[in-house]
Amino acid sequence: MARIRQVFQFKVSLLGIRPEIWRRIQVPETYSFWDLHVAIQDAMGWMDCHLHEFKILNQRIGEKVSIGIPDPDMLDDIEMLPGWELAISDYFSMDNPKSEYEYDFGDGWGHVVKLEKILPEDPKLAYPICIAGERACPPEDCGGDWGYHNLLKILSNPDDEEYESMLTWVGGKYDPDHFNPAEITFDDPKERWEIAFCQP
Repeated sequence: MARIRQVFQFKVSLLGIRPEIWRRIQVPETYSFWDLHVAIQDAMGWMDCHLHEFKILNQRIGEKVSIGIPDPDMLDDIEMLPGWELAISDYFSMDNPKSEYEYDFGDGWGHVVKLEKILPEDPKLAYPICIAGERACPPEDCGGDWGYHNLLKILSNPDDEEYESMLTWVGGKYDPDHFNPAEITFDDPKERWEIAFCQP
């Protein structure tokens, strides 16, 4: 693995929900977009079982590019660049700090990923780390913004006819206000890639 010399600090904010659901993470400057994707998934609490896409300005050509998992079956004309081949340090800078990040094209979870700082590495820390955040991630496959708000409405009313079924669906409990950065663990992005693409 390349030697880490600097650390990128990002704030990841989920769009369309108030109060805001967000995370602050620090990752190695050597990360690829795939690595950053895995860190975002783990910090937010997503399960990484759907496609994703970054949209970020490529300052060299003056246009936004799409970065994620190329899919030959997609019928649109947008070229999806493979995230594991592109370094975040070649795109993110303090002059170009923001990227869109969409997860699960069905539910359409939009995020803003903002580079807040570039810091010297702390040799006592094992990156990536999550240093702050607020509120629990929505349950996977709950139906996007509308489905999430409907779920909260049902779970707030034990008399609702769907209360018991929804409570069972979320695993018996769901506290939308809970978040503790100390509970976050990060997977190895290389191992995640090998699992996802059945590599030996």
